[in-house]
Amino acid sequence: MKTVQSYEPLSLPDRISLPDDRMLEESSTFLEHMAKRHTVRDFSDRPVSRQVIENCIATAGRAPSGANQQPWHFVAVSRPDVKAAFRAAAEAEEKDFYEGGGGDEWISALEPIGTDASKPHLEVAPWLIVVFAQRYGEHEDGSRYKHYYVNESVGIATGFLIAALHHAGLSTLTHTPNPMKFLNELTGRPAREKPVMIIAVGHAAEDATVPAAAKRKKQLDDILTVL
Repeated sequence: MKTVQSYEPLSLPDRISLPDDRMLEESSTFLEHMAKRHTVRDFSDRPVSRQVIENCIATAGRAPSGANQQPWHFVAVSRPDVKAAFRAAAEAEEKDFYEGGGGDEWISALEPIGTDASKPHLEVAPWLIVVFAQRYGEHEDGSRYKHYYVNESVGIATGFLIAALHHAGLSTLTHTPNPMKFLNELTGRPAREKPVMIIAVGHAAEDATVPAAAKRKKQLDDILTVL
């Protein structure tokens, strides 16, 4: 049954106000911290507490969303058998991609990153987090209602999640096999949820490397216009 909610203004419950010099300091400190975030493909098998993962996903759940509908769902996987199934299914899709399904231009763009069809991180990383976008919502009686700005909302929540994981001292790798329908089947999520990506999470291996190309970031003048 549909529940009708009315607007009820509340006094701002959590107000953060800093002096100007402290704002500058905090923004600089956060920039410096996030500049140390690197996507890695070489993970250690060192365990990561479930509570850490839950805290980071709870942080993602605090992201803003269209009409506050929070059109996301996260599946955290640590079971070795499920991770192995993920890897087998993903590598089958990736094999088709790298054998020509992705197109020459796309595959060429990936060359400096050094990726291929082999995805051992899907088994080595202690956690895999699958991000799902809910195409629509459902009332208790099974009737549907529209979700607004789904892609934008899920993208913001995913950014929160990656930042939270980095803040907790963890490394991540975003992985988007194409197609991804197998993720619904392996996790038991409904068809109304579209898989967006797998995020491998853990500690970087001692011999982890990053591609030199990944260190080339656009300068501020290239990404900012001030009016």
